[in-house]
Amino acid sequence: MARPLFDEATRQALLEVLDSGQLAQGLRVLEFEERFAEWVEVPFAIAVSNGTAALLLTLMALGIGPEDEVITTPFTFAATSNTILFLGARPVFADIQPSTLNLDPEEVERRITPRTRAIVLVHLYGNPCDMEVFTELAARYGLALIEDAAHAPGALYRGRPVGSFGIGCFSFYATKNITTGEGGMITTHDPQLARRLRMLRDHGQSAKYVHEILGLNFRMTELQAVLGIGQLEHIEAWNARRRAIAAFYDQHLRGVNPVETTPNSTPVYHLYTVRLAPGMRDAIRKRLKEAGVETGIHYPIPVYRQPLYQRLGYNDFLPAAEAAAREVLSLPIHPALQDEETRYVVEAVNAAIEDLSGG
Repeated sequence: MARPLFDEATRQALLEVLDSGQLAQGLRVLEFEERFAEWVEVPFAIAVSNGTAALLLTLMALGIGPEDEVITTPFTFAATSNTILFLGARPVFADIQPSTLNLDPEEVERRITPRTRAIVLVHLYGNPCDMEVFTELAARYGLALIEDAAHAPGALYRGRPVGSFGIGCFSFYATKNITTGEGGMITTHDPQLARRLRMLRDHGQSAKYVHEILGLNFRMTELQAVLGIGQLEHIEAWNARRRAIAAFYDQHLRGVNPVETTPNSTPVYHLYTVRLAPGMRDAIRKRLKEAGVETGIHYPIPVYRQPLYQRLGYNDFLPAAEAAAREVLSLPIHPALQDEETRYVVEAVNAAIEDLSGG
């Protein structure tokens, strides 16, 4: 499903950091922040220890806490809503669009109350949400707009990078389009928010040993930053390769329904996900495993059905999210995938579907 790539220049840069003795946050982190901000077309980027930290610190910087509500999607990894819970606020789940599986803005608007402070949307699978609609919605109700862009570094909506509309939260986990092993980034246009975020990630310090606010250690290391700088050198080519593989799958796969992309967007296909007829997914996945093709289910359980949320009294039933959880299957897609491997995936999927459907 994923195969991280690192070039020789990055390997040498890692050795230089090791030899320097400066391993904690330093000049390489600053360089990574500056280059990432330029790439995302924002004035400020704040490097942190992982994508979950990016979400948590953003919510903290906005002052979100008990008595507040934050609207988000149930069809994602639990970190998106867990960070809301962690601060004592209440995640409010809105349903997704059946076509893109991204958060449905109409469903979001129905759930806005006087206690709503923010919307946390997810650019699922590397496919941007409809940012024109969400930007207008957030502005109309005076809400913070947080973009969980863990799947989507380099994705564009109307030619503009995700993470530049609201507050962007990126993950550089091992399987992501950009990886530093672990790591994350927050992007913003707001200088005061950027300053607060930098303090929050570093024990609340405005200067060394001057603790202005309550913060903790969510810093990025120099080693992570070197990996990130090297990844930025290749990310546009790697994302283009992902789009080429997706186009090949779109053209040659039979009997599946690929998740649709948002109009006016350029996705980056962190995952290539299809929908299968109800009841067929497990059988097809078993056949593909036997054929040596790894697959994934992103995501098998809506967040509100997780045991934690059930204990907290969530009893939601959101039909589009429920249907997607039963039907989605992710196929291999990454820039190291060779043409013969993509052809093999197509042949294996088509053969499994033909056999199981009696065709």
